[in-house]
This record gives sequence, C-alpha cells and structure tokens, in this order.
Amino acid sequence: MRAFIAKSVLALVLTSTLVASAPAASSVVTISASSLSASSSTLHGESVSPYLVLKTAGTNLFSRISANQQAIAKFPHLMRDIVEEELMPSIDYRYASYRILGKHLKKISKEQRAEFVEAMRHYLVRTYSIALSKYKNQQVIFEQEKPTKGKRIIGVKTQIIEQGAPTINVVFQMRQNKKTKQWKAFDITVEGISLLSTKQAELNKKITKQGIDYVTLELAALAK
Repeated sequence: MRAFIAKSVLALVLTSTLVASAPAASSVVTISASSLSASSSTLHGESVSPYLVLKTAGTNLFSRISANQQAIAKFPHLMRDIVEEELMPSIDYRYASYRILGKHLKKISKEQRAEFVEAMRHYLVRTYSIALSKYKNQQVIFEQEKPTKGKRIIGVKTQIIEQGAPTINVVFQMRQNKKTKQWKAFDITVEGISLLSTKQAELNKKITKQGIDYVTLELAALAK
C-alpha cells in the first residue's frame, strides 16, 4: 500500500499546479507551461539543472492532460500515450530496474535483464496512468535551485500542499547520465519511504524464490 501511495504521489507532483520556492521565506512564484517552453528545447543539454528538468517535465505533462480532459474521459487509454510521451523520457527506468535487481543483476542473462527492464517500464506507465487519472490540483513547492557542484545524483526536495490535509514531503532522486549528461528521476522518497527500496525488497524476495522469469511475466501481466 505504501508503495502505491508513493507512486501516486509521484504522478500528482508531476501534474499538479507547479510553483518554485523563491529566495524569500514562504513566498512562491508560479511556473507556467509558457514560461518554460523556451527551455524545453534544451531540456537534455548539459547545462540544464535537475531542478529545471523536473519542473519542465511536470509542466508539459500537466498542460497536455488539461488540454485533453474530454478525450481522456472518452478514451482512457490516451492517458498512457501522454505518459509515454511526456513523462517517461524523464524517468531513468533502466537504472531504477538495475537497482531493483540488486544482487540478481549479474546472475541473470543479458536477455533476461532486457526483458525485466521492459516489463518494469510498462508497469510504471500503467501505474502512473492510473494515478494521473485521479489527480487533484494540489500546490507543489519545489526546493530552490542550487549548484550541483559536479554531483551526478541530486535529491530535489518538494512539498505537496493541499487545503485541509497534512503537508507531504517528497524527494526526487535525480541522476545525471555520464555520456548524455541528461538528468532523469530514478527514485522518489515520500515521508522517508523510498519507492525504489520498497520495490527492491518486494521483488528480490520473489526473484529468489520464484526466479527472474516468473517475476518478469508477473510484471508484464500487471502492466496490461
């Protein structure tokens, strides 16, 4: 249940009304899709920070969903197309899959590894699509941008604020690829609970008992 909540919060964060924390305490600046559109073309550039990658991906995703509400209501499968095109390019599902495999990574064949990664990718698309279909307009406050100082893994702190509900603290783990220099999200921690670690503990037990092929087929079946 905690893992599902974490996945739902991830989707909500990326599709809510986005605001960036300003230097002044407790003040916020609204970020719109149009204000970030000029930066979207350089999203994968070396100079783009993980903070901007996260904001841009969320804004583009939310704008696309808002513009297609009627179509999505009539054809729910369209949400998967939107997730595939707007969200997944910013998710490092391959790295996350390898982390989930853990000790089993070097024990399985190259083909088994590729099949697991693909099954996990489709599983994530389905999970995000379901969560996105139920989002509300929470306010999201992002951590003020900071220099990365050469680090390749950065935690971007956010807060989800909804009237009449407790504030939810979320940290996106962003990783920069050595070759492409792109920043992508590979994990989310909600109130101290890591989605990646939770899934790793769950699937590692199954892989040990039932084997990688069984777990891959199970993920593929859940993704349908």
